Amino acid sequence: MTANILIVDGAPSASQDMLVANGGRRHGPNYGAALASQAHESVGGVEVFVLAAADGASLPQGMALSDFDGIAWTGSPLNAYHDTDAVTRQVEFARTAFQSGVPCFGSCWGLQVMMVALGGKVRMNPKGAEMGFARSILLTDAGRAHPMYDGKPQVFDALCVHQDEVCDLPPGAELLAGNSISDVQAASLRDGERSFWGVQYHPEYDLLQIAAMFKRSAARFVDRGFAASLEQAEAFAADLRALHDDPTRKDLAWRYGISADIIDPDRHRREFANWLRVEVAPRLAA
Repeated sequence: MTANILIVDGAPSASQDMLVANGGRRHGPNYGAALASQAHESVGGVEVFVLAAADGASLPQGMALSDFDGIAWTGSPLNAYHDTDAVTRQVEFARTAFQSGVPCFGSCWGLQVMMVALGGKVRMNPKGAEMGFARSILLTDAGRAHPMYDGKPQVFDALCVHQDEVCDLPPGAELLAGNSISDVQAASLRDGERSFWGVQYHPEYDLLQIAAMFKRSAARFVDRGFAASLEQAEAFAADLRALHDDPTRKDLAWRYGISADIIDPDRHRREFANWLRVEVAPRLAA
């Protein structure tokens, strides 16, 4: 059986046009492909409907949240603490999605918007941005016991791009993981049959997507000190693309400290495989 997944694209289309121009992919289709790559363990496949939520799109007439077996949120350059239409619409939609009882998953912005929707808080991280790689993410006791991390090591690296963080969890939420940059790298919340799993990092990204982001925003990364010059930022992006094309390039993996946690797609996306198996597949079967 094929799982029907709603992908809520939280990023404005204009910001994604530049990503595509620099060799990246649009968030919605990229997220759907990443989920589909992990469907083999529990569902026959994944079919997605991408909702351009940041651009104000609504579900088409005749389509309801209950039609889906799962709902997943992408990343976004938006800030959950800004009182703009693009933000408040998504906060309200996140609250409605959780209340629907359809299993929800969120990456980065997806975690932040759901935490705000359910009573938590998000802020600009006082420790600064975390760009490219989230190092040494450590599972809490709750994280080690949570099914999202079945088959995942207690400490791991992941791909990430964010400057905001969840600073206060909503009532009932469990802290599952953190690191030295962000105390909340993962959280979950269950209320009866309602469930949400969220991570601050990006299981849906690969090195090609991160390379496109660095190329798109090279000047900003230089300003923030993540590269000494535009040339260095471009060279970094080129190296990531090369490692994506040839994962056996030990020289590049060693140069940037990129471990199998990131290079091995099944290891990097284990959270997706577990969500599909534990939360989505039972709903699909029912």
